[in-house]
Amino acid sequence: MKFRVRVLSLLFLLFSSIPSWAGGGVTVFVPASMKDAIGHAAMAFEQSTGTAVTVVAASSSVLAKQITAGAPADLFISANAAWMDWAEEQGAVLKETRADIASNALVIATPENRTGDPAALLASGRFAMGDPGHVPAGIYARQALEQLGLWESVKANAVFGENVRVSLELVRRGEVGAAIVYRSDLAVSPGLTAAFAFDQSAHDPILYPAALTVHGGEKATGFLAFLRGAEGQSILSDAGFAPPPGGAVR
Repeated sequence: MKFRVRVLSLLFLLFSSIPSWAGGGVTVFVPASMKDAIGHAAMAFEQSTGTAVTVVAASSSVLAKQITAGAPADLFISANAAWMDWAEEQGAVLKETRADIASNALVIATPENRTGDPAALLASGRFAMGDPGHVPAGIYARQALEQLGLWESVKANAVFGENVRVSLELVRRGEVGAAIVYRSDLAVSPGLTAAFAFDQSAHDPILYPAALTVHGGEKATGFLAFLRGAEGQSILSDAGFAPPPGGAVR
């Protein structure tokens, strides 16, 4: 079987960019940090069910706004609760289907195998992070730096990206000396290391809520159940994500 899984990374999602055949399968909008993991899960799901899955990846804020504007998504996964709450308030997702499918941690990634405190790692030069105005990874990063009393002293060095993978790419290419990203991002960047891990009490819990949109149907329900089940959770774990509170659905 030739899997019809597509992963689209977009700054601005154009409705016309979604393949026409996606109408017969499931279209899932995912945060950039989950692009690879959900792509792998989509392939496994299609192999076992024959249902094609289209994966569209961008910042949670961009995806939430596109969904509320009528983009043909069946399932929405957000990198924080706030953007899912907003989509829910707009009537774009079905509240009764909402469930957390994973959690994560925040780290400072560097291209060198070194450790250090955040002040030393971030004050010595430019570093990348998600835009704290709307990107979940950036929001978490600012919270953590404010909790440590560092935000005012290091914010001038920050290069804001439109999603966490942009920040990751900047440090991977050596354009910045460090980046604040998710621990799971290191799974796709073997040349980087976690030089510092933030205490999870320093920021809001990093959770990934998922919910069917108003367009979602039986196939989307099945894919969400797959992600919450043992096989889906194993795929997410292999990609560096932690289980959601309460663990996987068995």
